[in-house]
Amino acid sequence: MEDNYPKSYKEVIEILNYVPQESVDKIPQTMLETFKIKMDKNYDFKVDINKNFEGQEILEETKAILANIFRDYWATSYQKERIEAKEKYDRQKAEEEKREQYNPDDIFKNKKINTEREEYIQNEENINNLPVEIKKEKFFTKLINFIKKLFNK
Repeated sequence: MEDNYPKSYKEVIEILNYVPQESVDKIPQTMLETFKIKMDKNYDFKVDINKNFEGQEILEETKAILANIFRDYWATSYQKERIEAKEKYDRQKAEEEKREQYNPDDIFKNKKINTEREEYIQNEENINNLPVEIKKEKFFTKLINFIKKLFNK
C-alpha cells in the first residue's frame, strides 16, 4: 500500500494558496508547518484554475484532510452539527452492516444448538451403557409358571 500522505500534504498546501488568507489564518500554524515539513517536495501538483473544486484531480487523502479542516476551522456551528450527524449516521450504518455480516447473536445461538446436540448424544450413550438388572427366578417359581402356561393353552 502506497503512502500518499506526503503527496496529499503538497496538494493541500497548493490548494490553500488559492483560499482567502483570512480562512487560512483560522488553521493552526503548527498544522500548516507540519504539512510543509512532511510534504513531498518532488511531487508536482498544480491547481487548475479553470476547473471548480470538484473537478480537480486530487487524492482521496487530500479530500479527507480538507474536509477535516473545513469541519474543524471553517464551518459554522450549524454546518458542524450537520457534518457530525452525517458522520454518526455513517458510522452506525457501517456498524449495522458489520453486525449483519458477522451477527454475534447467531454465533452464540449455533454454539447453543451444538452443545444441546452433544448433550443429547452423550445422554443416549449413557442410557445404552447402563447395566441391565437380570432377575433370577427360583426353581419353584419357574415350575408354577410352566404349569400355568400348559393350562392356558
